[in-house]
Amino acid sequence: MLRVLGNLTYRRLFLAQVVALIGTGLATVALGLLAFDLAGANAGAVLGTALAVKMVAYVGVAPVAAAFAQAAPRRPLLIALDLVRAAVALCLPFVTEIWQVYVLIFVLQSASAGFTPLFQATIPDILPDEADYTRALSLSRLAYDVESLLSPMLAAALLLVVGYSDLFVGTSVGFLGSAALICSVAVPSPKAAAPRGIWDRTTRGVRLYLATPRLRGLLAICMATAAGGAMVIVNTVVLTREVFGLGPSALALALAAFGAGSMTAALALPRLLDRLRDRPVMLSGAAVLTAGLLAGPFVTGMAGLMPLWFVMGLGYSAALTPSGRLLRASSHPEDRPALFAAQFALSHACWLVTYPLAGRLGAAAGLGATFLILAALAAASVVAAALLWPATDNAEVAHAHPELPADHPHLRAGGGILAHTHAIIIDDLHPRWPRSI
Repeated sequence: MLRVLGNLTYRRLFLAQVVALIGTGLATVALGLLAFDLAGANAGAVLGTALAVKMVAYVGVAPVAAAFAQAAPRRPLLIALDLVRAAVALCLPFVTEIWQVYVLIFVLQSASAGFTPLFQATIPDILPDEADYTRALSLSRLAYDVESLLSPMLAAALLLVVGYSDLFVGTSVGFLGSAALICSVAVPSPKAAAPRGIWDRTTRGVRLYLATPRLRGLLAICMATAAGGAMVIVNTVVLTREVFGLGPSALALALAAFGAGSMTAALALPRLLDRLRDRPVMLSGAAVLTAGLLAGPFVTGMAGLMPLWFVMGLGYSAALTPSGRLLRASSHPEDRPALFAAQFALSHACWLVTYPLAGRLGAAAGLGATFLILAALAAASVVAAALLWPATDNAEVAHAHPELPADHPHLRAGGGILAHTHAIIIDDLHPRWPRSI
């Protein structure tokens, strides 16, 4: 897996991701403490609203940012967005009102909504070999999981010698470090796409996404993983503290078990995907996550919760990690940022549904019922994914282009107007998925 780090450009971009993630992790801890200072017992409500603001920014801003980003060189834009994030982080220690938290979080997450899909869309251009790209996806998953384990520990160590507001300075340093690393490499910018209106550019990624069967299946898988992930993220604290009556360390251990499962799957996926196609791996991962939700009501203590969360972490990572391969296979380089932005927005829209569902159901109906309702949602999503994503997805499709002249370059490349065969990517020549002839 580590062989992809031999590519200098990717190595520095991966380090940029790591230092930015560490900074974000410090901000997560500091934001909780800031919310408690501002709202006391209502800190949970403040954080819940801030999380909703984050998701709204992700869903609403990512496609718009991708539309405006098409005309800009990637490297300066990525650096500028990192600098915006660094500046906002430096403003957070000076907040005195709750509304200021919401405004700054919206600006910060809007910059992230522009940065993250563009950054993700750049990696396939740097690592054109599919095996290398698969290993890069697993490394990225590992980075997220390791950050979730190490950032709280780092924050706790720093809080022994500094105040929590200084953690925001660490966040800013992380974003500045990311900007410096991006500045140190040549970031490819594909050829400019055909000129389009702003509405066309804003909606293009979503239109390409929803017109592609495998990506419609991916969206259903995202809903299944959001159902399982929301149960873990929202209700682990309720399970460990209120239901089991345990201390704060139990919460950390349970979340660490989920992260360990995710990391285990990320380490195994490169070799697994060398032998198996994406579809069975991702559907199996989502099915494992669903089975974990069904088993949830029968867990009565940490001895059951730890292995359950580990298995759900396995399923979560197996279902989501290969998604970048699908996006790369479904787009031309010039459309890739728009498609990654569509995935970013649509997947977070799933979380915007499941986060409040997991929280409100847990409070109103109890955790047993919440497990089962989210399991039903996940199961329906897995079935939908299997139906929407054809098993013959990777096959070339024979189709006709009667609207094109016989000497069109596209027809010559594909074998002629009557027997035109190639793998399909939705674009201007293929605005809809063709029927095989």
